[in-house]
Amino acid sequence: MKNPIEIGGVKVAAGEQMAIDLPLPSLYSHSPVCMPVYVVNGHSEGPVLFVSAAIHGDEINGVEIIRRVLNKQYIKQLKGTLIAIPVVNVHGFVTQSRYLPDRRDLNRSFPGSKKGSMAARLADTFMQEIVCKCDYGIDLHTAAVSRENLPQIRAKVIDAPETEALARAFGTPIILNAEIRDGSLREAVSNHGIPVLLYEAGEALRFNEVSIRAGVKGVINVMRHLDMLPKLRTKKTLKEPIISNSSQWIRAPQSGIFRTVVTLGGRVTKGDIIGWVADPFGEQEQEVVAKFNGIVIGKTHLPLVHEGEALLHIARVTKPNTTAKSVEIFHNEYDPNRD
Repeated sequence: MKNPIEIGGVKVAAGEQMAIDLPLPSLYSHSPVCMPVYVVNGHSEGPVLFVSAAIHGDEINGVEIIRRVLNKQYIKQLKGTLIAIPVVNVHGFVTQSRYLPDRRDLNRSFPGSKKGSMAARLADTFMQEIVCKCDYGIDLHTAAVSRENLPQIRAKVIDAPETEALARAFGTPIILNAEIRDGSLREAVSNHGIPVLLYEAGEALRFNEVSIRAGVKGVINVMRHLDMLPKLRTKKTLKEPIISNSSQWIRAPQSGIFRTVVTLGGRVTKGDIIGWVADPFGEQEQEVVAKFNGIVIGKTHLPLVHEGEALLHIARVTKPNTTAKSVEIFHNEYDPNRD
């Protein structure tokens, strides 16, 4: 018999599904706080995968992605175990904030400690109760407030064939071979030898249907790749993802009002004028110029900028035209207006 899995002192037997409230430190009003965890423990042996969202409390696309994944009927056919955590940063989610009440960024507080700050204790709970019981992980994110990200996978894929295979299976047009940041969940999980993907798509405090649909399909694709779900008989229609080994934010050359001529997913060519920053009268205007060939994978939505602020996030790619075409096909695949 397959062994049960235990989360927060609650055992979930093989073939069972269960919602678990993982206790966290209470509010100063003495009101209890719990992290919601949903466990699907399949009848058969297989990998244990966690899917987490809202580590930054205002990044809500992942919450909807997890809800839709759990509502798929074929989840009942699961082999192995799925641990879904739709809201990790409960405090930030309730207050619509990226941060915890102590103003710390939870995604810079891993692996945490039992006697540290509020963020450190929450991180430690997540590591001990979730990560240490898993074989693979997917962490769902969006851009920060007033920014938007093209759907993309960020992972350390160079010299990591298993992680690269998972990233390709997910199915975004761009895979960013991203360095691991100190204190991030990705660093802590990787230090345990667990392959992990970070899915970036959309913007904070907004539902983006293309990003959500692509995220749902991506999580399911990874589970199929891991043989947790039956593989599809039909072939994929999307193109193979492009791996970018580096990216860079283009920053405002002066303070003023920013306007641009490029869109998210659009290609840029070195030397192209891709925007302007001007004062309110238009008397002082500076061009924003592309420094290399690439694809726009992130941008600000706020036209009011100070000198040095991030405007456009460009991923270096060797074939910008091919990549831009892949992005267009990807968007058409998930665009609800084309249903």
